[in-house]
Amino acid sequence: QVQLVESGGGLVQAGGSLRLSCAASGRAFTPYAMGWFRQAPGKEREFVAAINWSGDSTYYADAVKGRFTISRDNAEKMAWLQMNNLKPEDTAVYYCAADLVPCDTYTTYQWSTWGQGTQVNVSS
Repeated sequence: QVQLVESGGGLVQAGGSLRLSCAASGRAFTPYAMGWFRQAPGKEREFVAAINWSGDSTYYADAVKGRFTISRDNAEKMAWLQMNNLKPEDTAVYYCAADLVPCDTYTTYQWSTWGQGTQVNVSS
């Protein structure tokens, strides 16, 4: 079982940038796809981005495509979400997830391992 801990959230003005980190521990990290999801108040958790185990395939939600970049380092057991040109509608709790799924798996129920989340607030 993999354990995940997110960090890097905070308050930023619209147009700014943040980099979220996800640290993994436990059993082997390498076979797992890594994903980022977010949940805004009163809304369901939604897919943001995912990356396959080798890091050579990525998948993004349309809302973040061209602004966010997902990456990973298997040796360090880390994954990141670089968020640029942030908008107020990006405000949410961001969660890191891991599972043995294709990286275009956007449904939350198919991801079994989750971190505790990190809050991102974007002011207008």
